[in-house]
Amino acid sequence: MIPKKIEKILNEQIEKEGYSSNLYLAMATWTDKEGYSGIAKWLFAHAEEERMHMMKFVNFITERGGHAIIPAFEKPPIEFESINKMFQQVLEHEKYITGTINDIVALAIQENDFATHNWIQWFVTEQIEEESSVQTIIDKLTMLGEKNMYIFDRDIMSLRDSE
Repeated sequence: MIPKKIEKILNEQIEKEGYSSNLYLAMATWTDKEGYSGIAKWLFAHAEEERMHMMKFVNFITERGGHAIIPAFEKPPIEFESINKMFQQVLEHEKYITGTINDIVALAIQENDFATHNWIQWFVTEQIEEESSVQTIIDKLTMLGEKNMYIFDRDIMSLRDSE
């Protein structure tokens, strides 16, 4: 049986992962509208990955005898200032999610919930990869500058494939 404090924090994470999926979906539709189909494809894939993360939380809660709650999600922004600033937002959001995952780890330790502590380690590793991946994109964008977006848009999926 899942401890009530753990069930509560994991249900809160369901909302965060669902919002992440919707945020990246909104970014994908904006970049697609702006003509960046490669970046849109990367973001659509990232949105689906975040949805899968949400489902991992849902499944874990229910497997442990808890009640997974699917909340309404806050509406994400629909316009973004630039590709560079948008990816800065992605990095900040991923850092925020890393913090919330760390909060789950800390609570699992405090509650002596070794099952959750063991399970959440996948997300700890995943967040390292998420932040690194986005930082790589930001580094490439910085090197290229605003004038070479066509090349970046064309090649962004190769960055994802090399993860």
